[in-house]
Amino acid sequence: MLRRTGSELPVEVFLANDEEYEPYVCDVVLPSLNARCVILSRILSAAPNVVEIEKYQFKLFAMLFSSFEEVLFLDADSFPILQPDSLFTSEPFKSRNMVTWPDFWASTVSSYYYEIAAQPAPHLGIWPRQSTESGEVLISKKTHAKTLLLSMYYNLWGPNYYYPLLSQGAAGEGDKETFVAAAIAVDEPYYQVIEGIVAMGHATANGLAGSAMVQFDPTEDYGLHKSPTSSTSSTTERPRPFFIHANYPKFDPATVFEPHDVNPAFADDGSYTRAWTIPQDVIENFGSDIEKHYWREILWTACELEDKFQSWSGKKGICKAVRGYWNAVFADGKG
Repeated sequence: MLRRTGSELPVEVFLANDEEYEPYVCDVVLPSLNARCVILSRILSAAPNVVEIEKYQFKLFAMLFSSFEEVLFLDADSFPILQPDSLFTSEPFKSRNMVTWPDFWASTVSSYYYEIAAQPAPHLGIWPRQSTESGEVLISKKTHAKTLLLSMYYNLWGPNYYYPLLSQGAAGEGDKETFVAAAIAVDEPYYQVIEGIVAMGHATANGLAGSAMVQFDPTEDYGLHKSPTSSTSSTTERPRPFFIHANYPKFDPATVFEPHDVNPAFADDGSYTRAWTIPQDVIENFGSDIEKHYWREILWTACELEDKFQSWSGKKGICKAVRGYWNAVFADGKG
């Protein structure tokens, strides 16, 4: 999906350990896309008595050990719908060198954290910002080395200490609050996009079957607000959509048609449906049929790699299932 935007930026795909290494994908597919696999456990094994890490903790280590000085970090289920190259040379990154995107909820940082960090706590009932959704993070390691190192510390001791302090059990508790907290603690600048995150999905009898989140262009967001540090918009105009985080359920061709709390490919009556039809005004601003492009890549992955993914060993009918969905929803001008 990154290459569909026209971007030729190099990519490093971080894997937790050798068990996640897929020889054909890492040795053939990704190199053809100017990307390479990096196995994090091989790097961490150089450190004696390293603390065991898992899940959300991997993200900071991937940023630190990437070979890039300026990093656009994307979760594995997040992708740009516009060419992201210009983000590195435009505001707000040009002056702030760190850009984050908002989550759905307000910040719920514990007052004890502010005591530990020797930072003034916000006034009661006044939250200075939204919480952070870290499916996308833009950062310069050169200018924000202290932020990354402190954030890594927060994540290393996150599960038992800093995650509860920074989120207090709020939805999505994990690494996401460590970036801005660290930047504030070491007094390094950042910009958090003001335009709120939007849930995307399709309508059901029970409401929205949300299977993705939309984040917006930070350059346009910065330009649309008179005061970039303000938490409120100065205009009714909305920046263009820039990233899609297809977070639940994972659009894995081998599992996406299995029963889930949210069934992105199915309507209430069990028939196939487009996964993303609302909010219509946001989808219309994509500029092209992003969902169709996305499913085209899912179809290619299912059919070209069905017998090559080790993690799919023993599973049958992956290509057939995705092709059946594609033919019903998108083929012959449908959709």
